[in-house]
Amino acid sequence: MTLPAMAASIVTPGGARPLLALNGLTKRYGGLIAVNNVTMSVADGEVRAVIGPNGAGKTTLFHTITGVVKPTSGTVHFDGESITGLPAHTICQKGLSRTFQITSLFPQMSSRENIMLAAQARNPSRWLPWGGTGVFSRAREDADAVLEQLGLAPVAERPAGLLSHGDQRLLEVAMAMAQSPKVLLLDEPTQGLSVEETGQAVETLARFLAASRVTVLLVEHDMEVVFRLADKITVLHRGAVIADGTPDAVKANPSVQEAYLGGME
Repeated sequence: MTLPAMAASIVTPGGARPLLALNGLTKRYGGLIAVNNVTMSVADGEVRAVIGPNGAGKTTLFHTITGVVKPTSGTVHFDGESITGLPAHTICQKGLSRTFQITSLFPQMSSRENIMLAAQARNPSRWLPWGGTGVFSRAREDADAVLEQLGLAPVAERPAGLLSHGDQRLLEVAMAMAQSPKVLLLDEPTQGLSVEETGQAVETLARFLAASRVTVLLVEHDMEVVFRLADKITVLHRGAVIADGTPDAVKANPSVQEAYLGGME
């Protein structure tokens, strides 16, 4: 599918078409503008963070990208195709997976079983009457691989509900990655973690993202986490983009320092 003129006008450095492109994306709830004319692109292999205070529109932006809610106006293009307003399950099947602020796991199932369930969800053979054993075996292989990559192999058989909160957050990442996404959206992956847990989770994620080179769009409130993981940062205020650039450029922006970083120098 050919991009419309507006989407094609967004290019990454070097002239390449972005893997994910938002053009004038807006979401209104009556008189409230939750997302306000957001235009942004994410290059293949990039880790981009979206930051802003509570109420800035970060999670609503994720919802409009992933089909949880339909935008009022604007477009979302993924891998050269419009996904604007498509159902969430359809968008996921196309290769865009996400985690949520509130951990969503099956607590009675083991860590491996949670990941296997996610892996099976995107296997096109899952509905075929002759595909059962093969689908199950492939899901187990995928689960074991991502458990190892995220340091969760020691808790593979442990019920998800008995994991530490930090491991539960990583398990959600593992479930999303088991779907072999082209783009991974992480919504507050360190929310609710202690300082020690956050440090451990960030180092695990940094190693994993460097090895996998998956494209990532990250919402995170902890600026140390953002500066550790992100290649580029987009800053939202009242639903609109007020700054966009490298971590160093955003950190040096006086308005961003005052509004979001508490005057960090």
